[in-house]
Amino acid sequence: MIRKPSKRRSAADQDKIIVEALRDVGRPLSAYELIEKVRVKGVSAPPTVYRALQRLIDDGLAHRLESLNAFVACEHPHHQGKAVFAICDACGTVKEFDSPAAVKSLQGWASKNDFKVRSMTMELRGRCAACVSGGID
Repeated sequence: MIRKPSKRRSAADQDKIIVEALRDVGRPLSAYELIEKVRVKGVSAPPTVYRALQRLIDDGLAHRLESLNAFVACEHPHHQGKAVFAICDACGTVKEFDSPAAVKSLQGWASKNDFKVRSMTMELRGRCAACVSGGID
């Protein structure tokens, strides 16, 4: 019996494909939207994508937006898993920003209360400047 060579990609290759897809799209994607984006590159199994997303999150290269049940590429990898996002309810724009003061305040509370923080993602929900100035609800 002749076996075909395996077309499996390494975990590192899968991670690279997925993080590039997140960066290229520039908006939050659900896991299934992401699968559709990377299917043409040979990554199509949901467990494979979920494992890659978890590795990317663990490495600080991606974030999960809890309120949207979606994923985005990290724009500030130096913050080591502590991210702040402003999410526009009107147009869906998501902006990641760095807020050392907010993170420090929350870490201070956690320390005083003997709470060990594993990860921290803050989500601000509202309307972006463009929607406010355009009168979009």
